[in-house]
Amino acid sequence: MLSITTKSPYALQALAELGRLGAAGPVPIGELARRRGIPVQFLEQLFAVLRRAGVLRSQRGVKGGYSFARDPAEITVLELVELLDGTFGAGAEGVFADAAAAARTVLEQTTVADVIEREAREAGSAMYYI
Repeated sequence: MLSITTKSPYALQALAELGRLGAAGPVPIGELARRRGIPVQFLEQLFAVLRRAGVLRSQRGVKGGYSFARDPAEITVLELVELLDGTFGAGAEGVFADAAAAARTVLEQTTVADVIEREAREAGSAMYYI
């Protein structure tokens, strides 16, 4: 129905971190997990799904890690949710179908690049008071 487990938010957080760190090359999964407070084993399972789906690519070895296989501007949040949690809104009826359709629209219009940009904007707008 309208279920999003912890898989999708964790994956999105890790992808945002990858977008922040990944310009220089592949980023080790342990680094992404540590920076976002996500259990490494859990993130490995999520990234394996995303790698098989063509969202990520992995590189083994000393300079190994993960990088985007596609441009983050082409990866929607809805795609991530449906890869990790199944079809969003499936089986919803009545008002819940309407809610699912509205949520699907937002998730479909939001890309990983949008999330990366939003986090950067929010981090830069911290207000300090003396």
